[in-house]
Amino acid sequence: MSTEAETNDKTPSKSKRWFPLESNPDALNHYISKLGFNTSLYSFVDVYSTDEEYLSFIPSGCVGIIMLYPLTEVQEEYRKKEAQDMSASSSSSSGGDGMDDVWFTKQRIGNACGTIGILHSLGNLSKTMTEITIQPDSWLQEFYAKTGKSSPIEKAEILESNDEIEKHHDESTSNTSLNQTSRGDINDKVLTHFISIVNVNNTIYELDGRKDGPIPHGSTTEERFLFDGMKVVKKFMDRDPNEMRFTMLALVPTQE
Repeated sequence: MSTEAETNDKTPSKSKRWFPLESNPDALNHYISKLGFNTSLYSFVDVYSTDEEYLSFIPSGCVGIIMLYPLTEVQEEYRKKEAQDMSASSSSSSGGDGMDDVWFTKQRIGNACGTIGILHSLGNLSKTMTEITIQPDSWLQEFYAKTGKSSPIEKAEILESNDEIEKHHDESTSNTSLNQTSRGDINDKVLTHFISIVNVNNTIYELDGRKDGPIPHGSTTEERFLFDGMKVVKKFMDRDPNEMRFTMLALVPTQE
């Protein structure tokens, strides 16, 4: 079990701060079912290794990956350099990179990165997958309909003003029958962070609400997404080979 990042690197418009979520498939599945996701069809499972042989035993048909990783000095220095490189690249880009199809929001609520990771994962499902897994008139359906093509900051503002998601998030962190540890004090310093890895139009994207936009990581297919997505996870691990505080969850067809 691990928890999530303390805060975003941008100053939020509201001084909101939530309790962190656990990287716990039972807790997250309960949470997303409350939001209107049909966990009888797809649900999160633990992934304990990036090894391809091990991954072959995970139910096929993965449609989303959530990773929790430690915010070490090595990871933060890489993030800063990456931001500089991406800024330079976007300045010289003429557009048409396909990122307009990616649902992405900024994180401006402290300790909300678990919820942001969930929203990134579920918000980038294919149209067909969305139709069968997100229930009509549910919180998720209404939120995605409302945010639509809004900018990342506009999405964040809509999320900040939504009392219902704050209530569901809080209930998830306080559920002692599902969480493995106490949620602690809301002002505790948390040094791990959730991100989402998704497949949009057969391109892998890393989605992190602390960053300015989606980070592309090359091509994939529906069949190879879990294996290719875990290569992104492996990049984080390789930057910090002595760190053990990595956890991974895969959104896969629910097994009986």
